[in-house]
Amino acid sequence: MRHLFRRIFFYLVAIWISVTLNFFIPRLAPGNPAQAMLTRLERRGPISPAAQKALEAAFGINTSDTIWVQYFKYLSNMLHGDFGISYVQYPVPVTSIIAQNIIWTIILGSVAVMISFILGCLFGIVMAWRRGSMIDTVLSPAMTFLSAIPYFWLALIILYFFGFTLNWFPFADGYDTTLDVGWSSDFIISAIYHAILPALTIVLSSIAGWMLVMRNSMITTLSEDYVLMAHAKGLTRRRVMFLYAARNAILPNVTGFALAIGSIVGGQLLTEIVFSYPGIGFSLLQAVQGQDYPLLQGIFLIIALAVLGANFIADLVYVALDPRVRLERSA
Repeated sequence: MRHLFRRIFFYLVAIWISVTLNFFIPRLAPGNPAQAMLTRLERRGPISPAAQKALEAAFGINTSDTIWVQYFKYLSNMLHGDFGISYVQYPVPVTSIIAQNIIWTIILGSVAVMISFILGCLFGIVMAWRRGSMIDTVLSPAMTFLSAIPYFWLALIILYFFGFTLNWFPFADGYDTTLDVGWSSDFIISAIYHAILPALTIVLSSIAGWMLVMRNSMITTLSEDYVLMAHAKGLTRRRVMFLYAARNAILPNVTGFALAIGSIVGGQLLTEIVFSYPGIGFSLLQAVQGQDYPLLQGIFLIIALAVLGANFIADLVYVALDPRVRLERSA
């Protein structure tokens, strides 16, 4: 329990540091995107003095507050879930943009990472168990070759081959735009159909990492005394392979899996761009191009919270999987 409180305190401090950096870093950049946004609105037509003051207050222009007063107002707004108003998509709130797009990124990324993690660990277990066999000789260099290809280039190859040449899959969007968004069977099938190529890109580009780490860890674990003891007790090969060797060999991949889950929000930026897939990564690109600081801050905060939350879960899972860690931390 003491260890749990220490970890919670550590992650709370990390969240505070992330939020603080999220506030100060955009303000160090040159220019005033809020003033530029106000100028663009004035070009469309005259703005009344009352409307201009309201916009200045919403964008934080010409405020007499010191930087520290703005900082504490920013913290207060964050605690209330107020990320501000988007400059590029004015007057849409940042929370609405993030809520609309993040669900696409989470579904695509989580499914692809889970498939990649499961397949990579299973391949690594089999390759280590049958070390030197044909599957170990062929699969290892083949997957390593795929992982060496930049994933955005791999996405272009997959899009050209399966989308343009064979015309098996669509080129863009996350669903058939002629359908209404909802939980209908037609929409769900369309969304799955449009997500196949982006998911395939993520799986092929990341499966080799899981596989090789699992294989090397499995080879080391197979030489441990408790594995030899399990063999001596006459346990079945499947039980020794999964319950004794694989359970301990998978521990290094647990932390990597948590990092992969945490980086889903911002880790597939180029994939979403190549496939024009709606998601938080594509929104991040638009925010950078338009100097949309409120949207940038909101996305960066979501990414930081996702990574920290995933690492915290990984700490808990690691303790549950490895009894040695529980004993050492309770001593």
